[in-house]
Amino acid sequence: MPTCSALSSADEPLPGTAAHAPRWVCLEMPSGWGRDVLDGAALGADLAAELSARADAAGIRLLFIRRAGRVEYTRARRTVLLANTEPGTSWCERLEIGHLADLLDLPLDRMSGPAPGIGALQTTPVALVCAHGKRDRCCAVLGRPVAAALAGEFGDAVWECSHTGGHRFAPSMIVLPTGYTYGRLAPAASLDVLRWAARGAVYPEGLRGRSTWPAAGQVAEIAVRGRESADAEELTVRGTTVFHADGRSWDVNMVDQVLEPRPASCGAASKPVTALVAVDVRTASTVGVTAPRRDAPGSVADE
Repeated sequence: MPTCSALSSADEPLPGTAAHAPRWVCLEMPSGWGRDVLDGAALGADLAAELSARADAAGIRLLFIRRAGRVEYTRARRTVLLANTEPGTSWCERLEIGHLADLLDLPLDRMSGPAPGIGALQTTPVALVCAHGKRDRCCAVLGRPVAAALAGEFGDAVWECSHTGGHRFAPSMIVLPTGYTYGRLAPAASLDVLRWAARGAVYPEGLRGRSTWPAAGQVAEIAVRGRESADAEELTVRGTTVFHADGRSWDVNMVDQVLEPRPASCGAASKPVTALVAVDVRTASTVGVTAPRRDAPGSVADE
């Protein structure tokens, strides 16, 4: 029986499939991952419920992370990565906690806007590669070789992570602090993603979207990137209009494309799939159009 990722790769477009999460909290959890990070299996029911409520209120997604490969953990303290993906104010900070309950002391309400100084600022891109086998075998089988290849070159900047959304696009990878999400990448191409990210560029192959935006915004940005040159921080999106930092803007028209039914995950029942596809990119009228403020949290996307 073909895997969900094999079935999807035949005809399902990648743009617009990244999880919509403007901000991220990544907790080092070497083992004990349940099917869902907030199901209480690893954190306990009370802590998981409280974190879930706070994360939802702050527009944050929580991931578990661990070192790539079969690593023996001896440290009692855990690494936590905090990230804001909004263009112009994107950042990633790293800190350590001694107890899981310390997560409740994190000021999640300070994660919008510029780096708050909660932890040490990360000056190089961070790769999160989904290897969550309890959610889907494609993530573990296809993700772990990618994480291993990346770790060989980029070391501590690479983590295996829990479910990122979209098993059928495995192997899946998120780059922080930008939130650019990738799928169906071979290890060699994954290396290029981080090499490009290190110089502020966006690698085009396998791009699913920037997690800052909802699906339509992701599709719009990728459509513009297909015809215009722009660094990672130079494009912002409002609705389906894309703005460049130099003042240019584009309207992107898109349609729903209905695809044959397929399983969203290995072993699941097949369901119809509708993909959002860009069909036209036009220079936007500047009359009455105001570019989103790059220093105002929430102003650059319809969330």
